[in-house]
Amino acid sequence: MNQTIPMFPTSFLPELRLRWKHLQEAMEETNLQGLLISSNVNLYYVSGRVFSGFTYLPLKGDPLFFVRRPVGLSGADVHYIRKPEEIGTYFQQQGLPLPQTLGLESDAISYNEYQRYEAIFHPATIQNGSALLRRVRNLKTDWEIEQIRRSGRLHTQVYHTIPSLYHPGMTDIELSIEIERQARLAGSLGLFRIFGQSMEIFMGSLLAGDNADTPSPYDFALGGAGQDTSLPVGGNGTPLKEGMAVMVDMGGNFTGYTTDMSRVFSIGTLSDLAYRAHDCSLAIQREIERIAKPGTPAKDLYNTALEMTTAAGLADYFMGHNQKAGFVGHGIGIEINEGPVLAPRSKDILARGMVFALEPKFVIPGVGAVGIENSFAVQETGLEKLTLCEEKILNLS
Repeated sequence: MNQTIPMFPTSFLPELRLRWKHLQEAMEETNLQGLLISSNVNLYYVSGRVFSGFTYLPLKGDPLFFVRRPVGLSGADVHYIRKPEEIGTYFQQQGLPLPQTLGLESDAISYNEYQRYEAIFHPATIQNGSALLRRVRNLKTDWEIEQIRRSGRLHTQVYHTIPSLYHPGMTDIELSIEIERQARLAGSLGLFRIFGQSMEIFMGSLLAGDNADTPSPYDFALGGAGQDTSLPVGGNGTPLKEGMAVMVDMGGNFTGYTTDMSRVFSIGTLSDLAYRAHDCSLAIQREIERIAKPGTPAKDLYNTALEMTTAAGLADYFMGHNQKAGFVGHGIGIEINEGPVLAPRSKDILARGMVFALEPKFVIPGVGAVGIENSFAVQETGLEKLTLCEEKILNLS
C-alpha cells in the first residue's frame, strides 16, 4: 500500500498563502506573469519542504507543484512528472495560458536548464526571478521570525556548554568537534546554506590565535586557513595556548532558519588591546541597537560602527587585520547572507521583518579575534535580539 503525504499540512496553508501573496505582489510590480522555481531554498520557501521538481507560481491563483521525487506527495495541485517538458504538456492539456513574461532562478540554474525552460514556455521575456525571490524573502513573516527565535534559543543552549567542553592541550579542531557534537545533540540540522557563489563552510568556524588573521577566499568577516586547501576556512589544528583568543562562530540551524552568533573565549589573560577592542565591539552593538529601526539606511549602521572604531583608534584591526571585510552585518534566514547588507554602499533600508546578524569584530595580531555577533529582528520600534548569551570574554583556563 503506497503511503501518501500531504505536500503541506492544512494548518500551514495560511502561512504559505501569505508568502504567495507577497511574491505575487512583487511579480505584479515587475510585470511578471509566471515564476518557475526549482532550487531547494526557494522550493522550501514556497511549499514548506524540499523536493525534486518545480513550483510554478502564476500571477493569480495558487501555485502548481510538479514533482519528480519523493513519491507519495499528495494535494490538488501536486502533479508527478518525469521531465520538465511535461509541465508544458500539462498546461496544454488543461488549456492554461503560457506566461509571456517568465521569471527563472537565473542565479541558481545552469545555462542548459535556462535554455530548456525557455523552450518549454516560449516566453516573450525572461526575467531574473532570483532577485525577486530574495527581495521578498528579506521580509520575514511572524512565523519565520519565530523559527529563528527557536534556533536562537537552542543555539544559546549549545554555547552555554562551551566552557565545560574545554580541557588543556586541545587544538581548535578538537574543541570545534565537541561544540559540533553538542549542537547535533540539541537538534542542529548540520547544514548551513549560504547565498553567494562558491562559498562553503561546515557548521561554522572556530578561530584561535593568529589563524583568525589568515585570509579566506570567501566573503566572510574572518577567514582561517581550514584543514585543507579544498575548504580554506576555519580551524586549522592550532593548539590552544596561553594568551590566545578563541572566537566561536558556529551557525544555529535547528529549524530550517539560521541564527548567527559569535562569542570569544580566552586561554588565560589576553592583551589590554584585545579587551579594549572587545569593549568597543560591545559599544558598537549598543549604539546600533539604539538607533536602528524601520526606515534606517543599512549603510548608516556600518558608518556608525566605522566612526566609533576610528575614534577609538582601532580601525587597523576592524573587520580583519591582514584582510578586511567590507561589511559589519548581513541578513539571515533560510540562508546566510540574505538582505539587508550592512555595508558602506548598501542601498538596503531597514524594514519590519528583516533579520540580520551584526558582527563588529577585530583581529589583534598575536592574540586572535575578539568582538561580538548576534542575530536581530527588525520590529516596529527597533531591534529584537534573538541570541541571548554572555557577551564578555570568558576565560577557559
